[in-house]
This record gives sequence, structure tokens and C-alpha cells, in this order.
Amino acid sequence: MMRITLETIMQHPVTQKYLTRSGLKHAVDVCERALELATRRGLDTDLATKAALLHDIGHYEWYTEGKWNYDLYRQNDIHAIKGAERAHKLLIRLGEDPAHAKEISVMILLHTDSYLPPNRIQRTPLQQLVHDADTYVEQPGGLHHYETMDIEDALARVRLIDAVVDRLSNLPRISNA
Repeated sequence: MMRITLETIMQHPVTQKYLTRSGLKHAVDVCERALELATRRGLDTDLATKAALLHDIGHYEWYTEGKWNYDLYRQNDIHAIKGAERAHKLLIRLGEDPAHAKEISVMILLHTDSYLPPNRIQRTPLQQLVHDADTYVEQPGGLHHYETMDIEDALARVRLIDAVVDRLSNLPRISNA
């Protein structure tokens, strides 16, 4: 099965619509951070970067008088639930391995606890990685959702990430046997 790239995901109209809404620059920043963390922690860079890129694809616009209403967002948000569903559907349509699409979607579902009572989530290492990457680039009051980036700049950055993920996936594995 051919690997679905971040570039392919980024070029899909659904991705562009929803990542632009929630902050394209933020999505790419989290994706870059996830690549760094996955490499350092010895985790799957392909799954980590896809989940990181799509982690906010489920955001609803919580604006009041043209400004992001962080309090309203914290009270009513379920973007991780909607995002997991939306990402799964998108990935399956693009031809992602169904088991990988599910794993990526669950990583998106658990990247935040904004919709759950605090400290109730038990995450796998990959799920924790996406949470950590997102938390690392967050700004107070949701300001990271306001930073802008041109789609061509975003595509250039994800192409670089794709190249690294591709190189890492082709490295010979060291066996413990």
C-alpha cells in the first residue's frame, strides 16, 4: 500500500477548509514539533505527523464580535470528537490504511482533554506525543489560532516533513534478536 503523504492530505479541499478555520500555521507548527518528538522518542513519524497536522480539523468557530472567545470554547468545545470523525473519513477517502486511519483518529480524539474532566485520559506514547506537540506550540487565550500562513508556505513545510518521514521509514531497522 502506498503511503499517503502530508502533501496529499493538505491538498484536499476538506483539509484546507478546516485547517484554515482553526489555524493553518498552528497545524504545521504542531506537525513539525511532532516529527521532532517522534524522532527523539523512537515513535512512528508517519502516524505522529498525520495526527498532528489534522489534530484541530474538528474546530468550530467560537467567535464573539470577531474575536476568539476562549471561555466559550472551553465551556462548549468538542473539536477533538468532531476532528477524529472528520479525519477518519478524509483519510479513508484518500486511501490510508484503515488501521492507520483509526489510530490517527484516536490520537486526534485524545490530543486534548478540553471536553473531559481534567486528568482522566490514559494515553499511549503516540497519543501523548500529539498532546505534547500541541501543548508546546499553544499560546494563551488561543492566540495560536490567529497566526496566518499562506497555503503555499504550508505546503512547502509539509513537503520537507514528508521527505524526512520518507527517509526515516526507509532506514533499516535494528533488531534486538
